[in-house]
Amino acid sequence: MKPIQRLLSCALVAGLAGPALGQVDYDGTWPWSQTAPSGPDSGVPGWWYNLGITGVRVELIPSAPKHLLVRYVFAGSPADGILQVGDVLTGAGGLPFVEDHQDGYGPEVFGAQGPIGEIAVALEAAQTQAGGGSLEVSFDRSGNPNNTVVPVGTAYGSFTPTYPFNCPKSAQIRAELLDYLVAVQGPDGSWGVAPQNTFAPLALLSSDEPTHRAAAYANVQYHAQTTRGDFSELHGLDNWRYMAAGIVLAEYYLQTGDADVLPELQEVHDFLARGQYGDTSQVSPRVQVTHPGSFPTTPEEQHGGWGHNPGFEGYGPISMTTGQGALVYSLMDRCGLTIRRSRHDAAYDFLKRGTGTNGYLWYEDEVFDNDLWADVGRTGASALANYLAPYPESGYLAEAQTHTLLMGTHSESFPDTHGSPTMGMGYAAAALAFDLPNLRRMLDANRYWFALAQCPDGSYYYQPNRDNAGYGADSRITASAVTAFIFSIPLQNLVVTGRP
Repeated sequence: MKPIQRLLSCALVAGLAGPALGQVDYDGTWPWSQTAPSGPDSGVPGWWYNLGITGVRVELIPSAPKHLLVRYVFAGSPADGILQVGDVLTGAGGLPFVEDHQDGYGPEVFGAQGPIGEIAVALEAAQTQAGGGSLEVSFDRSGNPNNTVVPVGTAYGSFTPTYPFNCPKSAQIRAELLDYLVAVQGPDGSWGVAPQNTFAPLALLSSDEPTHRAAAYANVQYHAQTTRGDFSELHGLDNWRYMAAGIVLAEYYLQTGDADVLPELQEVHDFLARGQYGDTSQVSPRVQVTHPGSFPTTPEEQHGGWGHNPGFEGYGPISMTTGQGALVYSLMDRCGLTIRRSRHDAAYDFLKRGTGTNGYLWYEDEVFDNDLWADVGRTGASALANYLAPYPESGYLAEAQTHTLLMGTHSESFPDTHGSPTMGMGYAAAALAFDLPNLRRMLDANRYWFALAQCPDGSYYYQPNRDNAGYGADSRITASAVTAFIFSIPLQNLVVTGRP
């Protein structure tokens, strides 16, 4: 077993066998000490849970697992002047919090049991007409118990049981998020890094509004101008950039038929095909120094996959990029590009080698245990690639269905994908668009996230999780883009969300 695979596997087992490997550091620093250097959260002195449109950010405290410690209140938000830093929330909606929080990383602690889940329910109820727009909150201030009301209004209401399908709240949020994405787009057409430059343009392509279409097209141009068919311009994490470019350019072409994009898409194909690992001659000599335990010993080891960059560097190809690569090839095939079947199946074989019999896709092309599972983002990327495989054999569909059953059965880890949790959410939800019963299970289990990640200005916030990738100046962009994308699934106007 490769060292990094062993490390991740041991971490997962530890989460099963003993105290939870917390995604937070109860000794006081992680992740609460993370800050955003710029953007709408730059004034917030820590990375804390957002409590929806109340404007309150809270920390989980180990000494009071049924309580939430108020750490920040946004000026001008509904809770401004009502709650203050240092208040300890003890209940909501007229009821005390009854369960301990279960924050952490591992199957037994995924999900939102405890005050986080309970306040999400109370917040949604308060936003209905029956709730009158008033959120009752119980709290202790300086040791004294208090009760108050936070005026959250009824403008949004609550999600319907079938959200985002037939759901006015989902539609309203999606429209606001698309406008937000237009407002924060860079002058070069980019939103930052690969997750934003995948899901922001896809979400905008789901709209018929001219301003949204223009923003999506600007991003198409950005991808066209920043990609090449060779390795003449490498900047680091290049495979992630090219995966994003391939998906966006292909979806744009399939939706518009704009033939001008085909030469650009061919360049992306050529880059990814050159960089797909298929021979030990592609292994960087530095691997023997930097990651000696990861140096491949056979031609088959990690064959067909992609890592962070072309060829084999560091610990080599990984499942998340390889799932995206298989997806890009499938979309390119639909655009009429010639995809070498042997390369495409090599990517699928990589994913197959890393998938347990339960349908869970591990970090690389090696299964540690056929019963364990954890974050599901890479499983979603593989499922989506398999659903869209352009070949008639039934094995691809069967593999996709095994993946989506796993995600529906173990939906608690939806917001906790390694590397970029919200990116994993996007791929998982897109794959589940092809398996609606399991999509329903996933969305029901994570309704709290969509209720609490919404901020008073309508944008969505990157909630604390096992990683810090994506928290900073872009603390709102990725979460907003992915939520808008997920809420566009009912429209089915993208290939990756089930367009016929």
